[in-house]
Amino acid sequence: MEVVILPGSKQIGSLAADAIEALLRRKADAVLGLATGSSPLPVYDELARRHEQAGLDFSRAHGFALDEYVGLEPGHPQSYREVIRREFTDRVNIDPENVHSPDGSAADIEAACEAYEEAIKAAGGVDLQLLGVGTDGHIGFNEPGSSLVSRTRIKSLIEQTRRDNARFFNSIHDVPHHVLTQGLGTIMDARHVILIATGAQKAQAVRDFIEGPVAAICAASVLQMHPHATVLVDEAAASSLRLADYYRHTYDNKPGWQGL
Repeated sequence: MEVVILPGSKQIGSLAADAIEALLRRKADAVLGLATGSSPLPVYDELARRHEQAGLDFSRAHGFALDEYVGLEPGHPQSYREVIRREFTDRVNIDPENVHSPDGSAADIEAACEAYEEAIKAAGGVDLQLLGVGTDGHIGFNEPGSSLVSRTRIKSLIEQTRRDNARFFNSIHDVPHHVLTQGLGTIMDARHVILIATGAQKAQAVRDFIEGPVAAICAASVLQMHPHATVLVDEAAASSLRLADYYRHTYDNKPGWQGL
């Protein structure tokens, strides 16, 4: 796991976009894992800017959403399919047919989850997965206690997550209790994972999953076992890290040829 501490979200967005641009330039049909929430927004903004101003091409790329609410009607503004469309895919030239999300309105949820796993495999697997992290250490909607080898499935949200997400709805009563989410095993299959965390409210979770034990109580800690995981954090989110100075030294002296 590589930990990179940067001054703020603008620098984080630029560095993550560098990695995605480099991937697209060497593999035009790359498969991107797309997260929602506030963490990836600077990345999407920067990618949209590069598409508009420098012609960064997404025409052959594929995208797979990390998760989706269960029970929201198609087209609901807070469904993650719609959020990703607004925040990213409508702003670049990716083919809408190449953008996929779990079907939270399916009559057969188990079959929908299996179909999503098969669709990822059929596309060749995720090349680069963007992630945020919850204040309790969840990634995707793999809440505390999730199996470290889990696959795409239905999950119940804990109340803290529902409270965290209530800002996107009229009230917490409108936040669904269930979601479909890629499992930790699914996420671990991605060839490169970039996790973004900003703000002091994420500091404890960042310390727990980077420097604590690998444990189901902190789902993101499974990334310690990933062969190519990059964690991009701002100073506030890094404020509880014991080895922060070491991470800074390592990145400042990293060989240029190594990339992200």
